[in-house]
Amino acid sequence: MIEPVYSPSARRYDSMEYRRSGRSGVKIPVLALGLWHNFGSHKPFQDVKAMAHYAFDKGICHFDLANNYGPEYGTAEENFGRLMDMSFRPYRDEMLISTKAGWDMWPGPYGNWGSRKYLFSSLDQSLKRMKLDYVDVFYSHRWDPETPLEETMQALVDIVRQGKALYVGLSRYPAEQAQKAYRYLAERDVPCLLYQDRYNIIDRVPQNRGLIDLCTESGTGFISFSPLQQGLLTGRYLNGIPADSRMARGTSLKEDVLTPTMLGALNGLNDLACKRGQSLAQMALSWLLNDNRVTSVIIGASSVAQIEDNLQSLGNTAFSEEELRLIEEISAPVQLK
Repeated sequence: MIEPVYSPSARRYDSMEYRRSGRSGVKIPVLALGLWHNFGSHKPFQDVKAMAHYAFDKGICHFDLANNYGPEYGTAEENFGRLMDMSFRPYRDEMLISTKAGWDMWPGPYGNWGSRKYLFSSLDQSLKRMKLDYVDVFYSHRWDPETPLEETMQALVDIVRQGKALYVGLSRYPAEQAQKAYRYLAERDVPCLLYQDRYNIIDRVPQNRGLIDLCTESGTGFISFSPLQQGLLTGRYLNGIPADSRMARGTSLKEDVLTPTMLGALNGLNDLACKRGQSLAQMALSWLLNDNRVTSVIIGASSVAQIEDNLQSLGNTAFSEEELRLIEEISAPVQLK
């Protein structure tokens, strides 16, 4: 059976909000789709395609990848390349596509960290996997304490000047190094478009260490990943550990996180979300978007239904002062600072 040609919704931009990234000319959907866990080789391609198509139909035109997303490494980019060939190619100019390099990708001294050799080699490989001539945003995925910052930043500058990326971004850099990087890039007319970090109701590190304010001062957009703290800020763990959960598998979320204090905080936050007419996950996303310093939030999903549920958060991003106070009070014992 021949599948029908993909035709996106004619109303795909009607209900999505777009925020300008720092002082750039680029507007980004407030929800972006991250292809970290559920878009690689272990996922049926039909599911990958259904999620990507649904997201784009709803105005989510920013797709966030990295060289080692999968699993296995590179397979999320390969699947995105299949999507480009199969359905997305006519809409390439409507999309903001990002990828990254900085974590381990291949053996030996040139497949990790922040050297010029690694960044260039990795991006060339990513472009081939994704069937693209360029990416919109290329990130240095982490600060490399052993490579001169100037080498990493100059590689980003040269990548833009060679047309392999339109913009550059930084992910999880400490504040001191981020500030130096912003200055280096701006002085060479390649300002940092986006700074990416984990940020949510529980993890307050970017806020408490001044990283979000630094973005604002530097004209850089801030984009949050892991907005639901690896699934803690959903209803999955309110009554124990489901057998099919990430925590039960012991992968990126460990059982020792679910202390009585954490359970108490999660249940308190869930009660407040219910009073707002939201799920805990929806309130967690709405809380992030209530802050205008947050340009966008990267959501992960294992199904179309999860994306649909996350989109519901857009209809209720306003909070009363009392609600914000309660969120601080309830989450205070478990906040990461």
